[in-house]
Amino acid sequence: MVGKKSGKALLREEGLERTDNNMDLTTWPQANMINQKNYYTEYLKRDDQILPLRLQQEERRNRMTTNAKDRDRALAQSKPGEVSAPDIELDMDDDVAMDEAGGLVGQDAFGSKIIVIHPGSQNLRIGLAKDALPKTVPMVIARRWGTSESEEQGGEPKPKRLKSDDGTTLEPEKMFGDDFTTQFATLATELKVHMRAHKRRVLPNSKELIVNYNKRTPPETISEHNDPLRIDWTAVPNDPQKAPAHFTGKEALRIPDNSTPRYKQFWPLRHGWYNEHDYDQKRALFDDIAVIIEEAIKTQLSIPRKKDWPQYACVFVVPDLYERQYVTQILDMLFRDFGFGHVCFIQESLAATFGAGYTQACVVDIGAQKTSICCVEEGMCIENSRINLKYGGVDVTETFVKMMLFDHFPYAEINLNRRYDFLLAEEIKIKLCTLNEGEVSPQLADFHLRASGQDTRKYTFKTYDEILLAPYGYFQPTIFDHSLKLKDRRKLVGRSRDLYDDSPNDPVSTAQSAIIAMTAPPPPTNGHLTNGQSEALNVNAVSTPLRQLPNPLQKFNEQERSSHSVIGSPAPEDDDTPAPPGDGEGSSAKNDADVSLRDDVLPVAALDVAILTSIMHGARNDDRKSRDFLGGVMVIGGGSQIPNFTNYLEEKLKMTRPAFAKDVMIGTPPRELDPQGVVWKGASVFGKLRGTNDSWISRLEHDRLGARVLAYKLMWA
Repeated sequence: MVGKKSGKALLREEGLERTDNNMDLTTWPQANMINQKNYYTEYLKRDDQILPLRLQQEERRNRMTTNAKDRDRALAQSKPGEVSAPDIELDMDDDVAMDEAGGLVGQDAFGSKIIVIHPGSQNLRIGLAKDALPKTVPMVIARRWGTSESEEQGGEPKPKRLKSDDGTTLEPEKMFGDDFTTQFATLATELKVHMRAHKRRVLPNSKELIVNYNKRTPPETISEHNDPLRIDWTAVPNDPQKAPAHFTGKEALRIPDNSTPRYKQFWPLRHGWYNEHDYDQKRALFDDIAVIIEEAIKTQLSIPRKKDWPQYACVFVVPDLYERQYVTQILDMLFRDFGFGHVCFIQESLAATFGAGYTQACVVDIGAQKTSICCVEEGMCIENSRINLKYGGVDVTETFVKMMLFDHFPYAEINLNRRYDFLLAEEIKIKLCTLNEGEVSPQLADFHLRASGQDTRKYTFKTYDEILLAPYGYFQPTIFDHSLKLKDRRKLVGRSRDLYDDSPNDPVSTAQSAIIAMTAPPPPTNGHLTNGQSEALNVNAVSTPLRQLPNPLQKFNEQERSSHSVIGSPAPEDDDTPAPPGDGEGSSAKNDADVSLRDDVLPVAALDVAILTSIMHGARNDDRKSRDFLGGVMVIGGGSQIPNFTNYLEEKLKMTRPAFAKDVMIGTPPRELDPQGVVWKGASVFGKLRGTNDSWISRLEHDRLGARVLAYKLMWA
């Protein structure tokens, strides 16, 4: 009987038996499995493995070699008996100034190769670091267009007037709606009460006097050749083939509205954001920013040839509460479009402290369309103290015009969309507006209306409380018009998102979150908002009672109560009562982050409340730091150049926080510096410091790492 064959025998007979011929299946090197219990790597754990740090070390090493060669050469060329050249101290940590990096030697050339750029919503300040003051250029570009901005939307004027059913304009007392009328009357009544409490004279019929005068005062016509202050308008050729494609700066503001061909003004930055409302393409928005800066460098700094720009370095000022998309796009623009050799970034509030010479301050920067607040300590902006409010001097101008029209302003056709009317309104505001109650009385004023192709008209009018109530909007911002500030937000430029989990990674601030939580309506239960629901929420926000909004000044009250208590065990920093499950610190932080990421809420709050909120979050419940910041509030920006503004703000802060009244002190930049140029001046000082070499980004680093280099070069990125 034949036995059963095994499987191996069968495979051997069929020729399928596996034989080992000592040959690998592949020539590709095989990596063994890592021992998960004990493994170690040095990847990106040494400085020489990081490109920016390695380049700095190589630069210092090359500088040491050069200095040693120069010293040996000087010793070899010295004659016997002469005093030898002093030994040069070689310090590995000694930084190189940017003038040496550009090939310049000596203090005379220090800063002559550094361009400092500070863009704003209305003005661009630019200059060389060696200059004492910057050049100011309007941040606007006028391009050839079918219609001008004053002719769009059927020529709708700004501020917008309400009309009756038959299309006629309503009376001045009704043309801005019941809400504005009620707020204006309430503010006027409160001002009268406050003036009487301070023993100031208040005439009972002041309003009637100025209204009657403004109604019956006609303008006076002055022929153009008799006007010594006539305006030189920008000349535009009638032939469209010869007309330039664009104008920038002051030339763009002086183009006649009825020019042939038509030009339309574009402001790339509005309210501290990209102006996505006036643009249809993202590339056009970025190109306009580049063209405005490029023309300013060529005309204002007298550097016309772009092939010379690689010899220059650039210090660029960015907002405190910046957006990553903005910084990365500017970085790419400075290298790709302008070709600078080195680039450096600095935050606005930090630059302001450099310009003023402060080491600790609460910086309040009131610009044309935004107000930023930030606490700075020891050369660093405190992250959680940053606040960005979306109102400024332009809102005061528009509100001032509405109040004057309410009182029968003789030039009833004023339209802020027209270029000469906007410049006229700014001029009247600068000349008349004040926060000094002693100047609130019926006053006679005049102005000259100069339009292209028309005779000059001289208007005479009277003002009363409008000159104070318009800038008082900083402390009552609901009187400002915020209806269009969020329109088309995120239409072109989306929010920056994390590469790994796709979550928004723009910098956040707990102070900004508190301001948004205070002004935002309660979110719906399902967490989604449609356009109709959002409008309904905004409409019903005043008419229907809402939940009690969190008060950002609550912790200040707790500090005042705890400061007078008996010494004992320290009180917890959070609420006195324990939080229920699910409402702890993690849930609260998550809710604050969710609120701060909402793009449908406009951050607007009273200026004094915003300052105290910033200080509360910047001091981190430290009573001593709170008093230090309250005693070092520095107000800068063009919107703060209203007479008696600092004294009025100081009085409001003392009234809001009486326990800290003796510590509150509002200051302006020292050494008689212009409040509008303090940030630029600080950026120029920062660019010339020898200790800022670590912040400079070279072209090689940008070409190899791109925007990732910001994490190694910026302390706040």
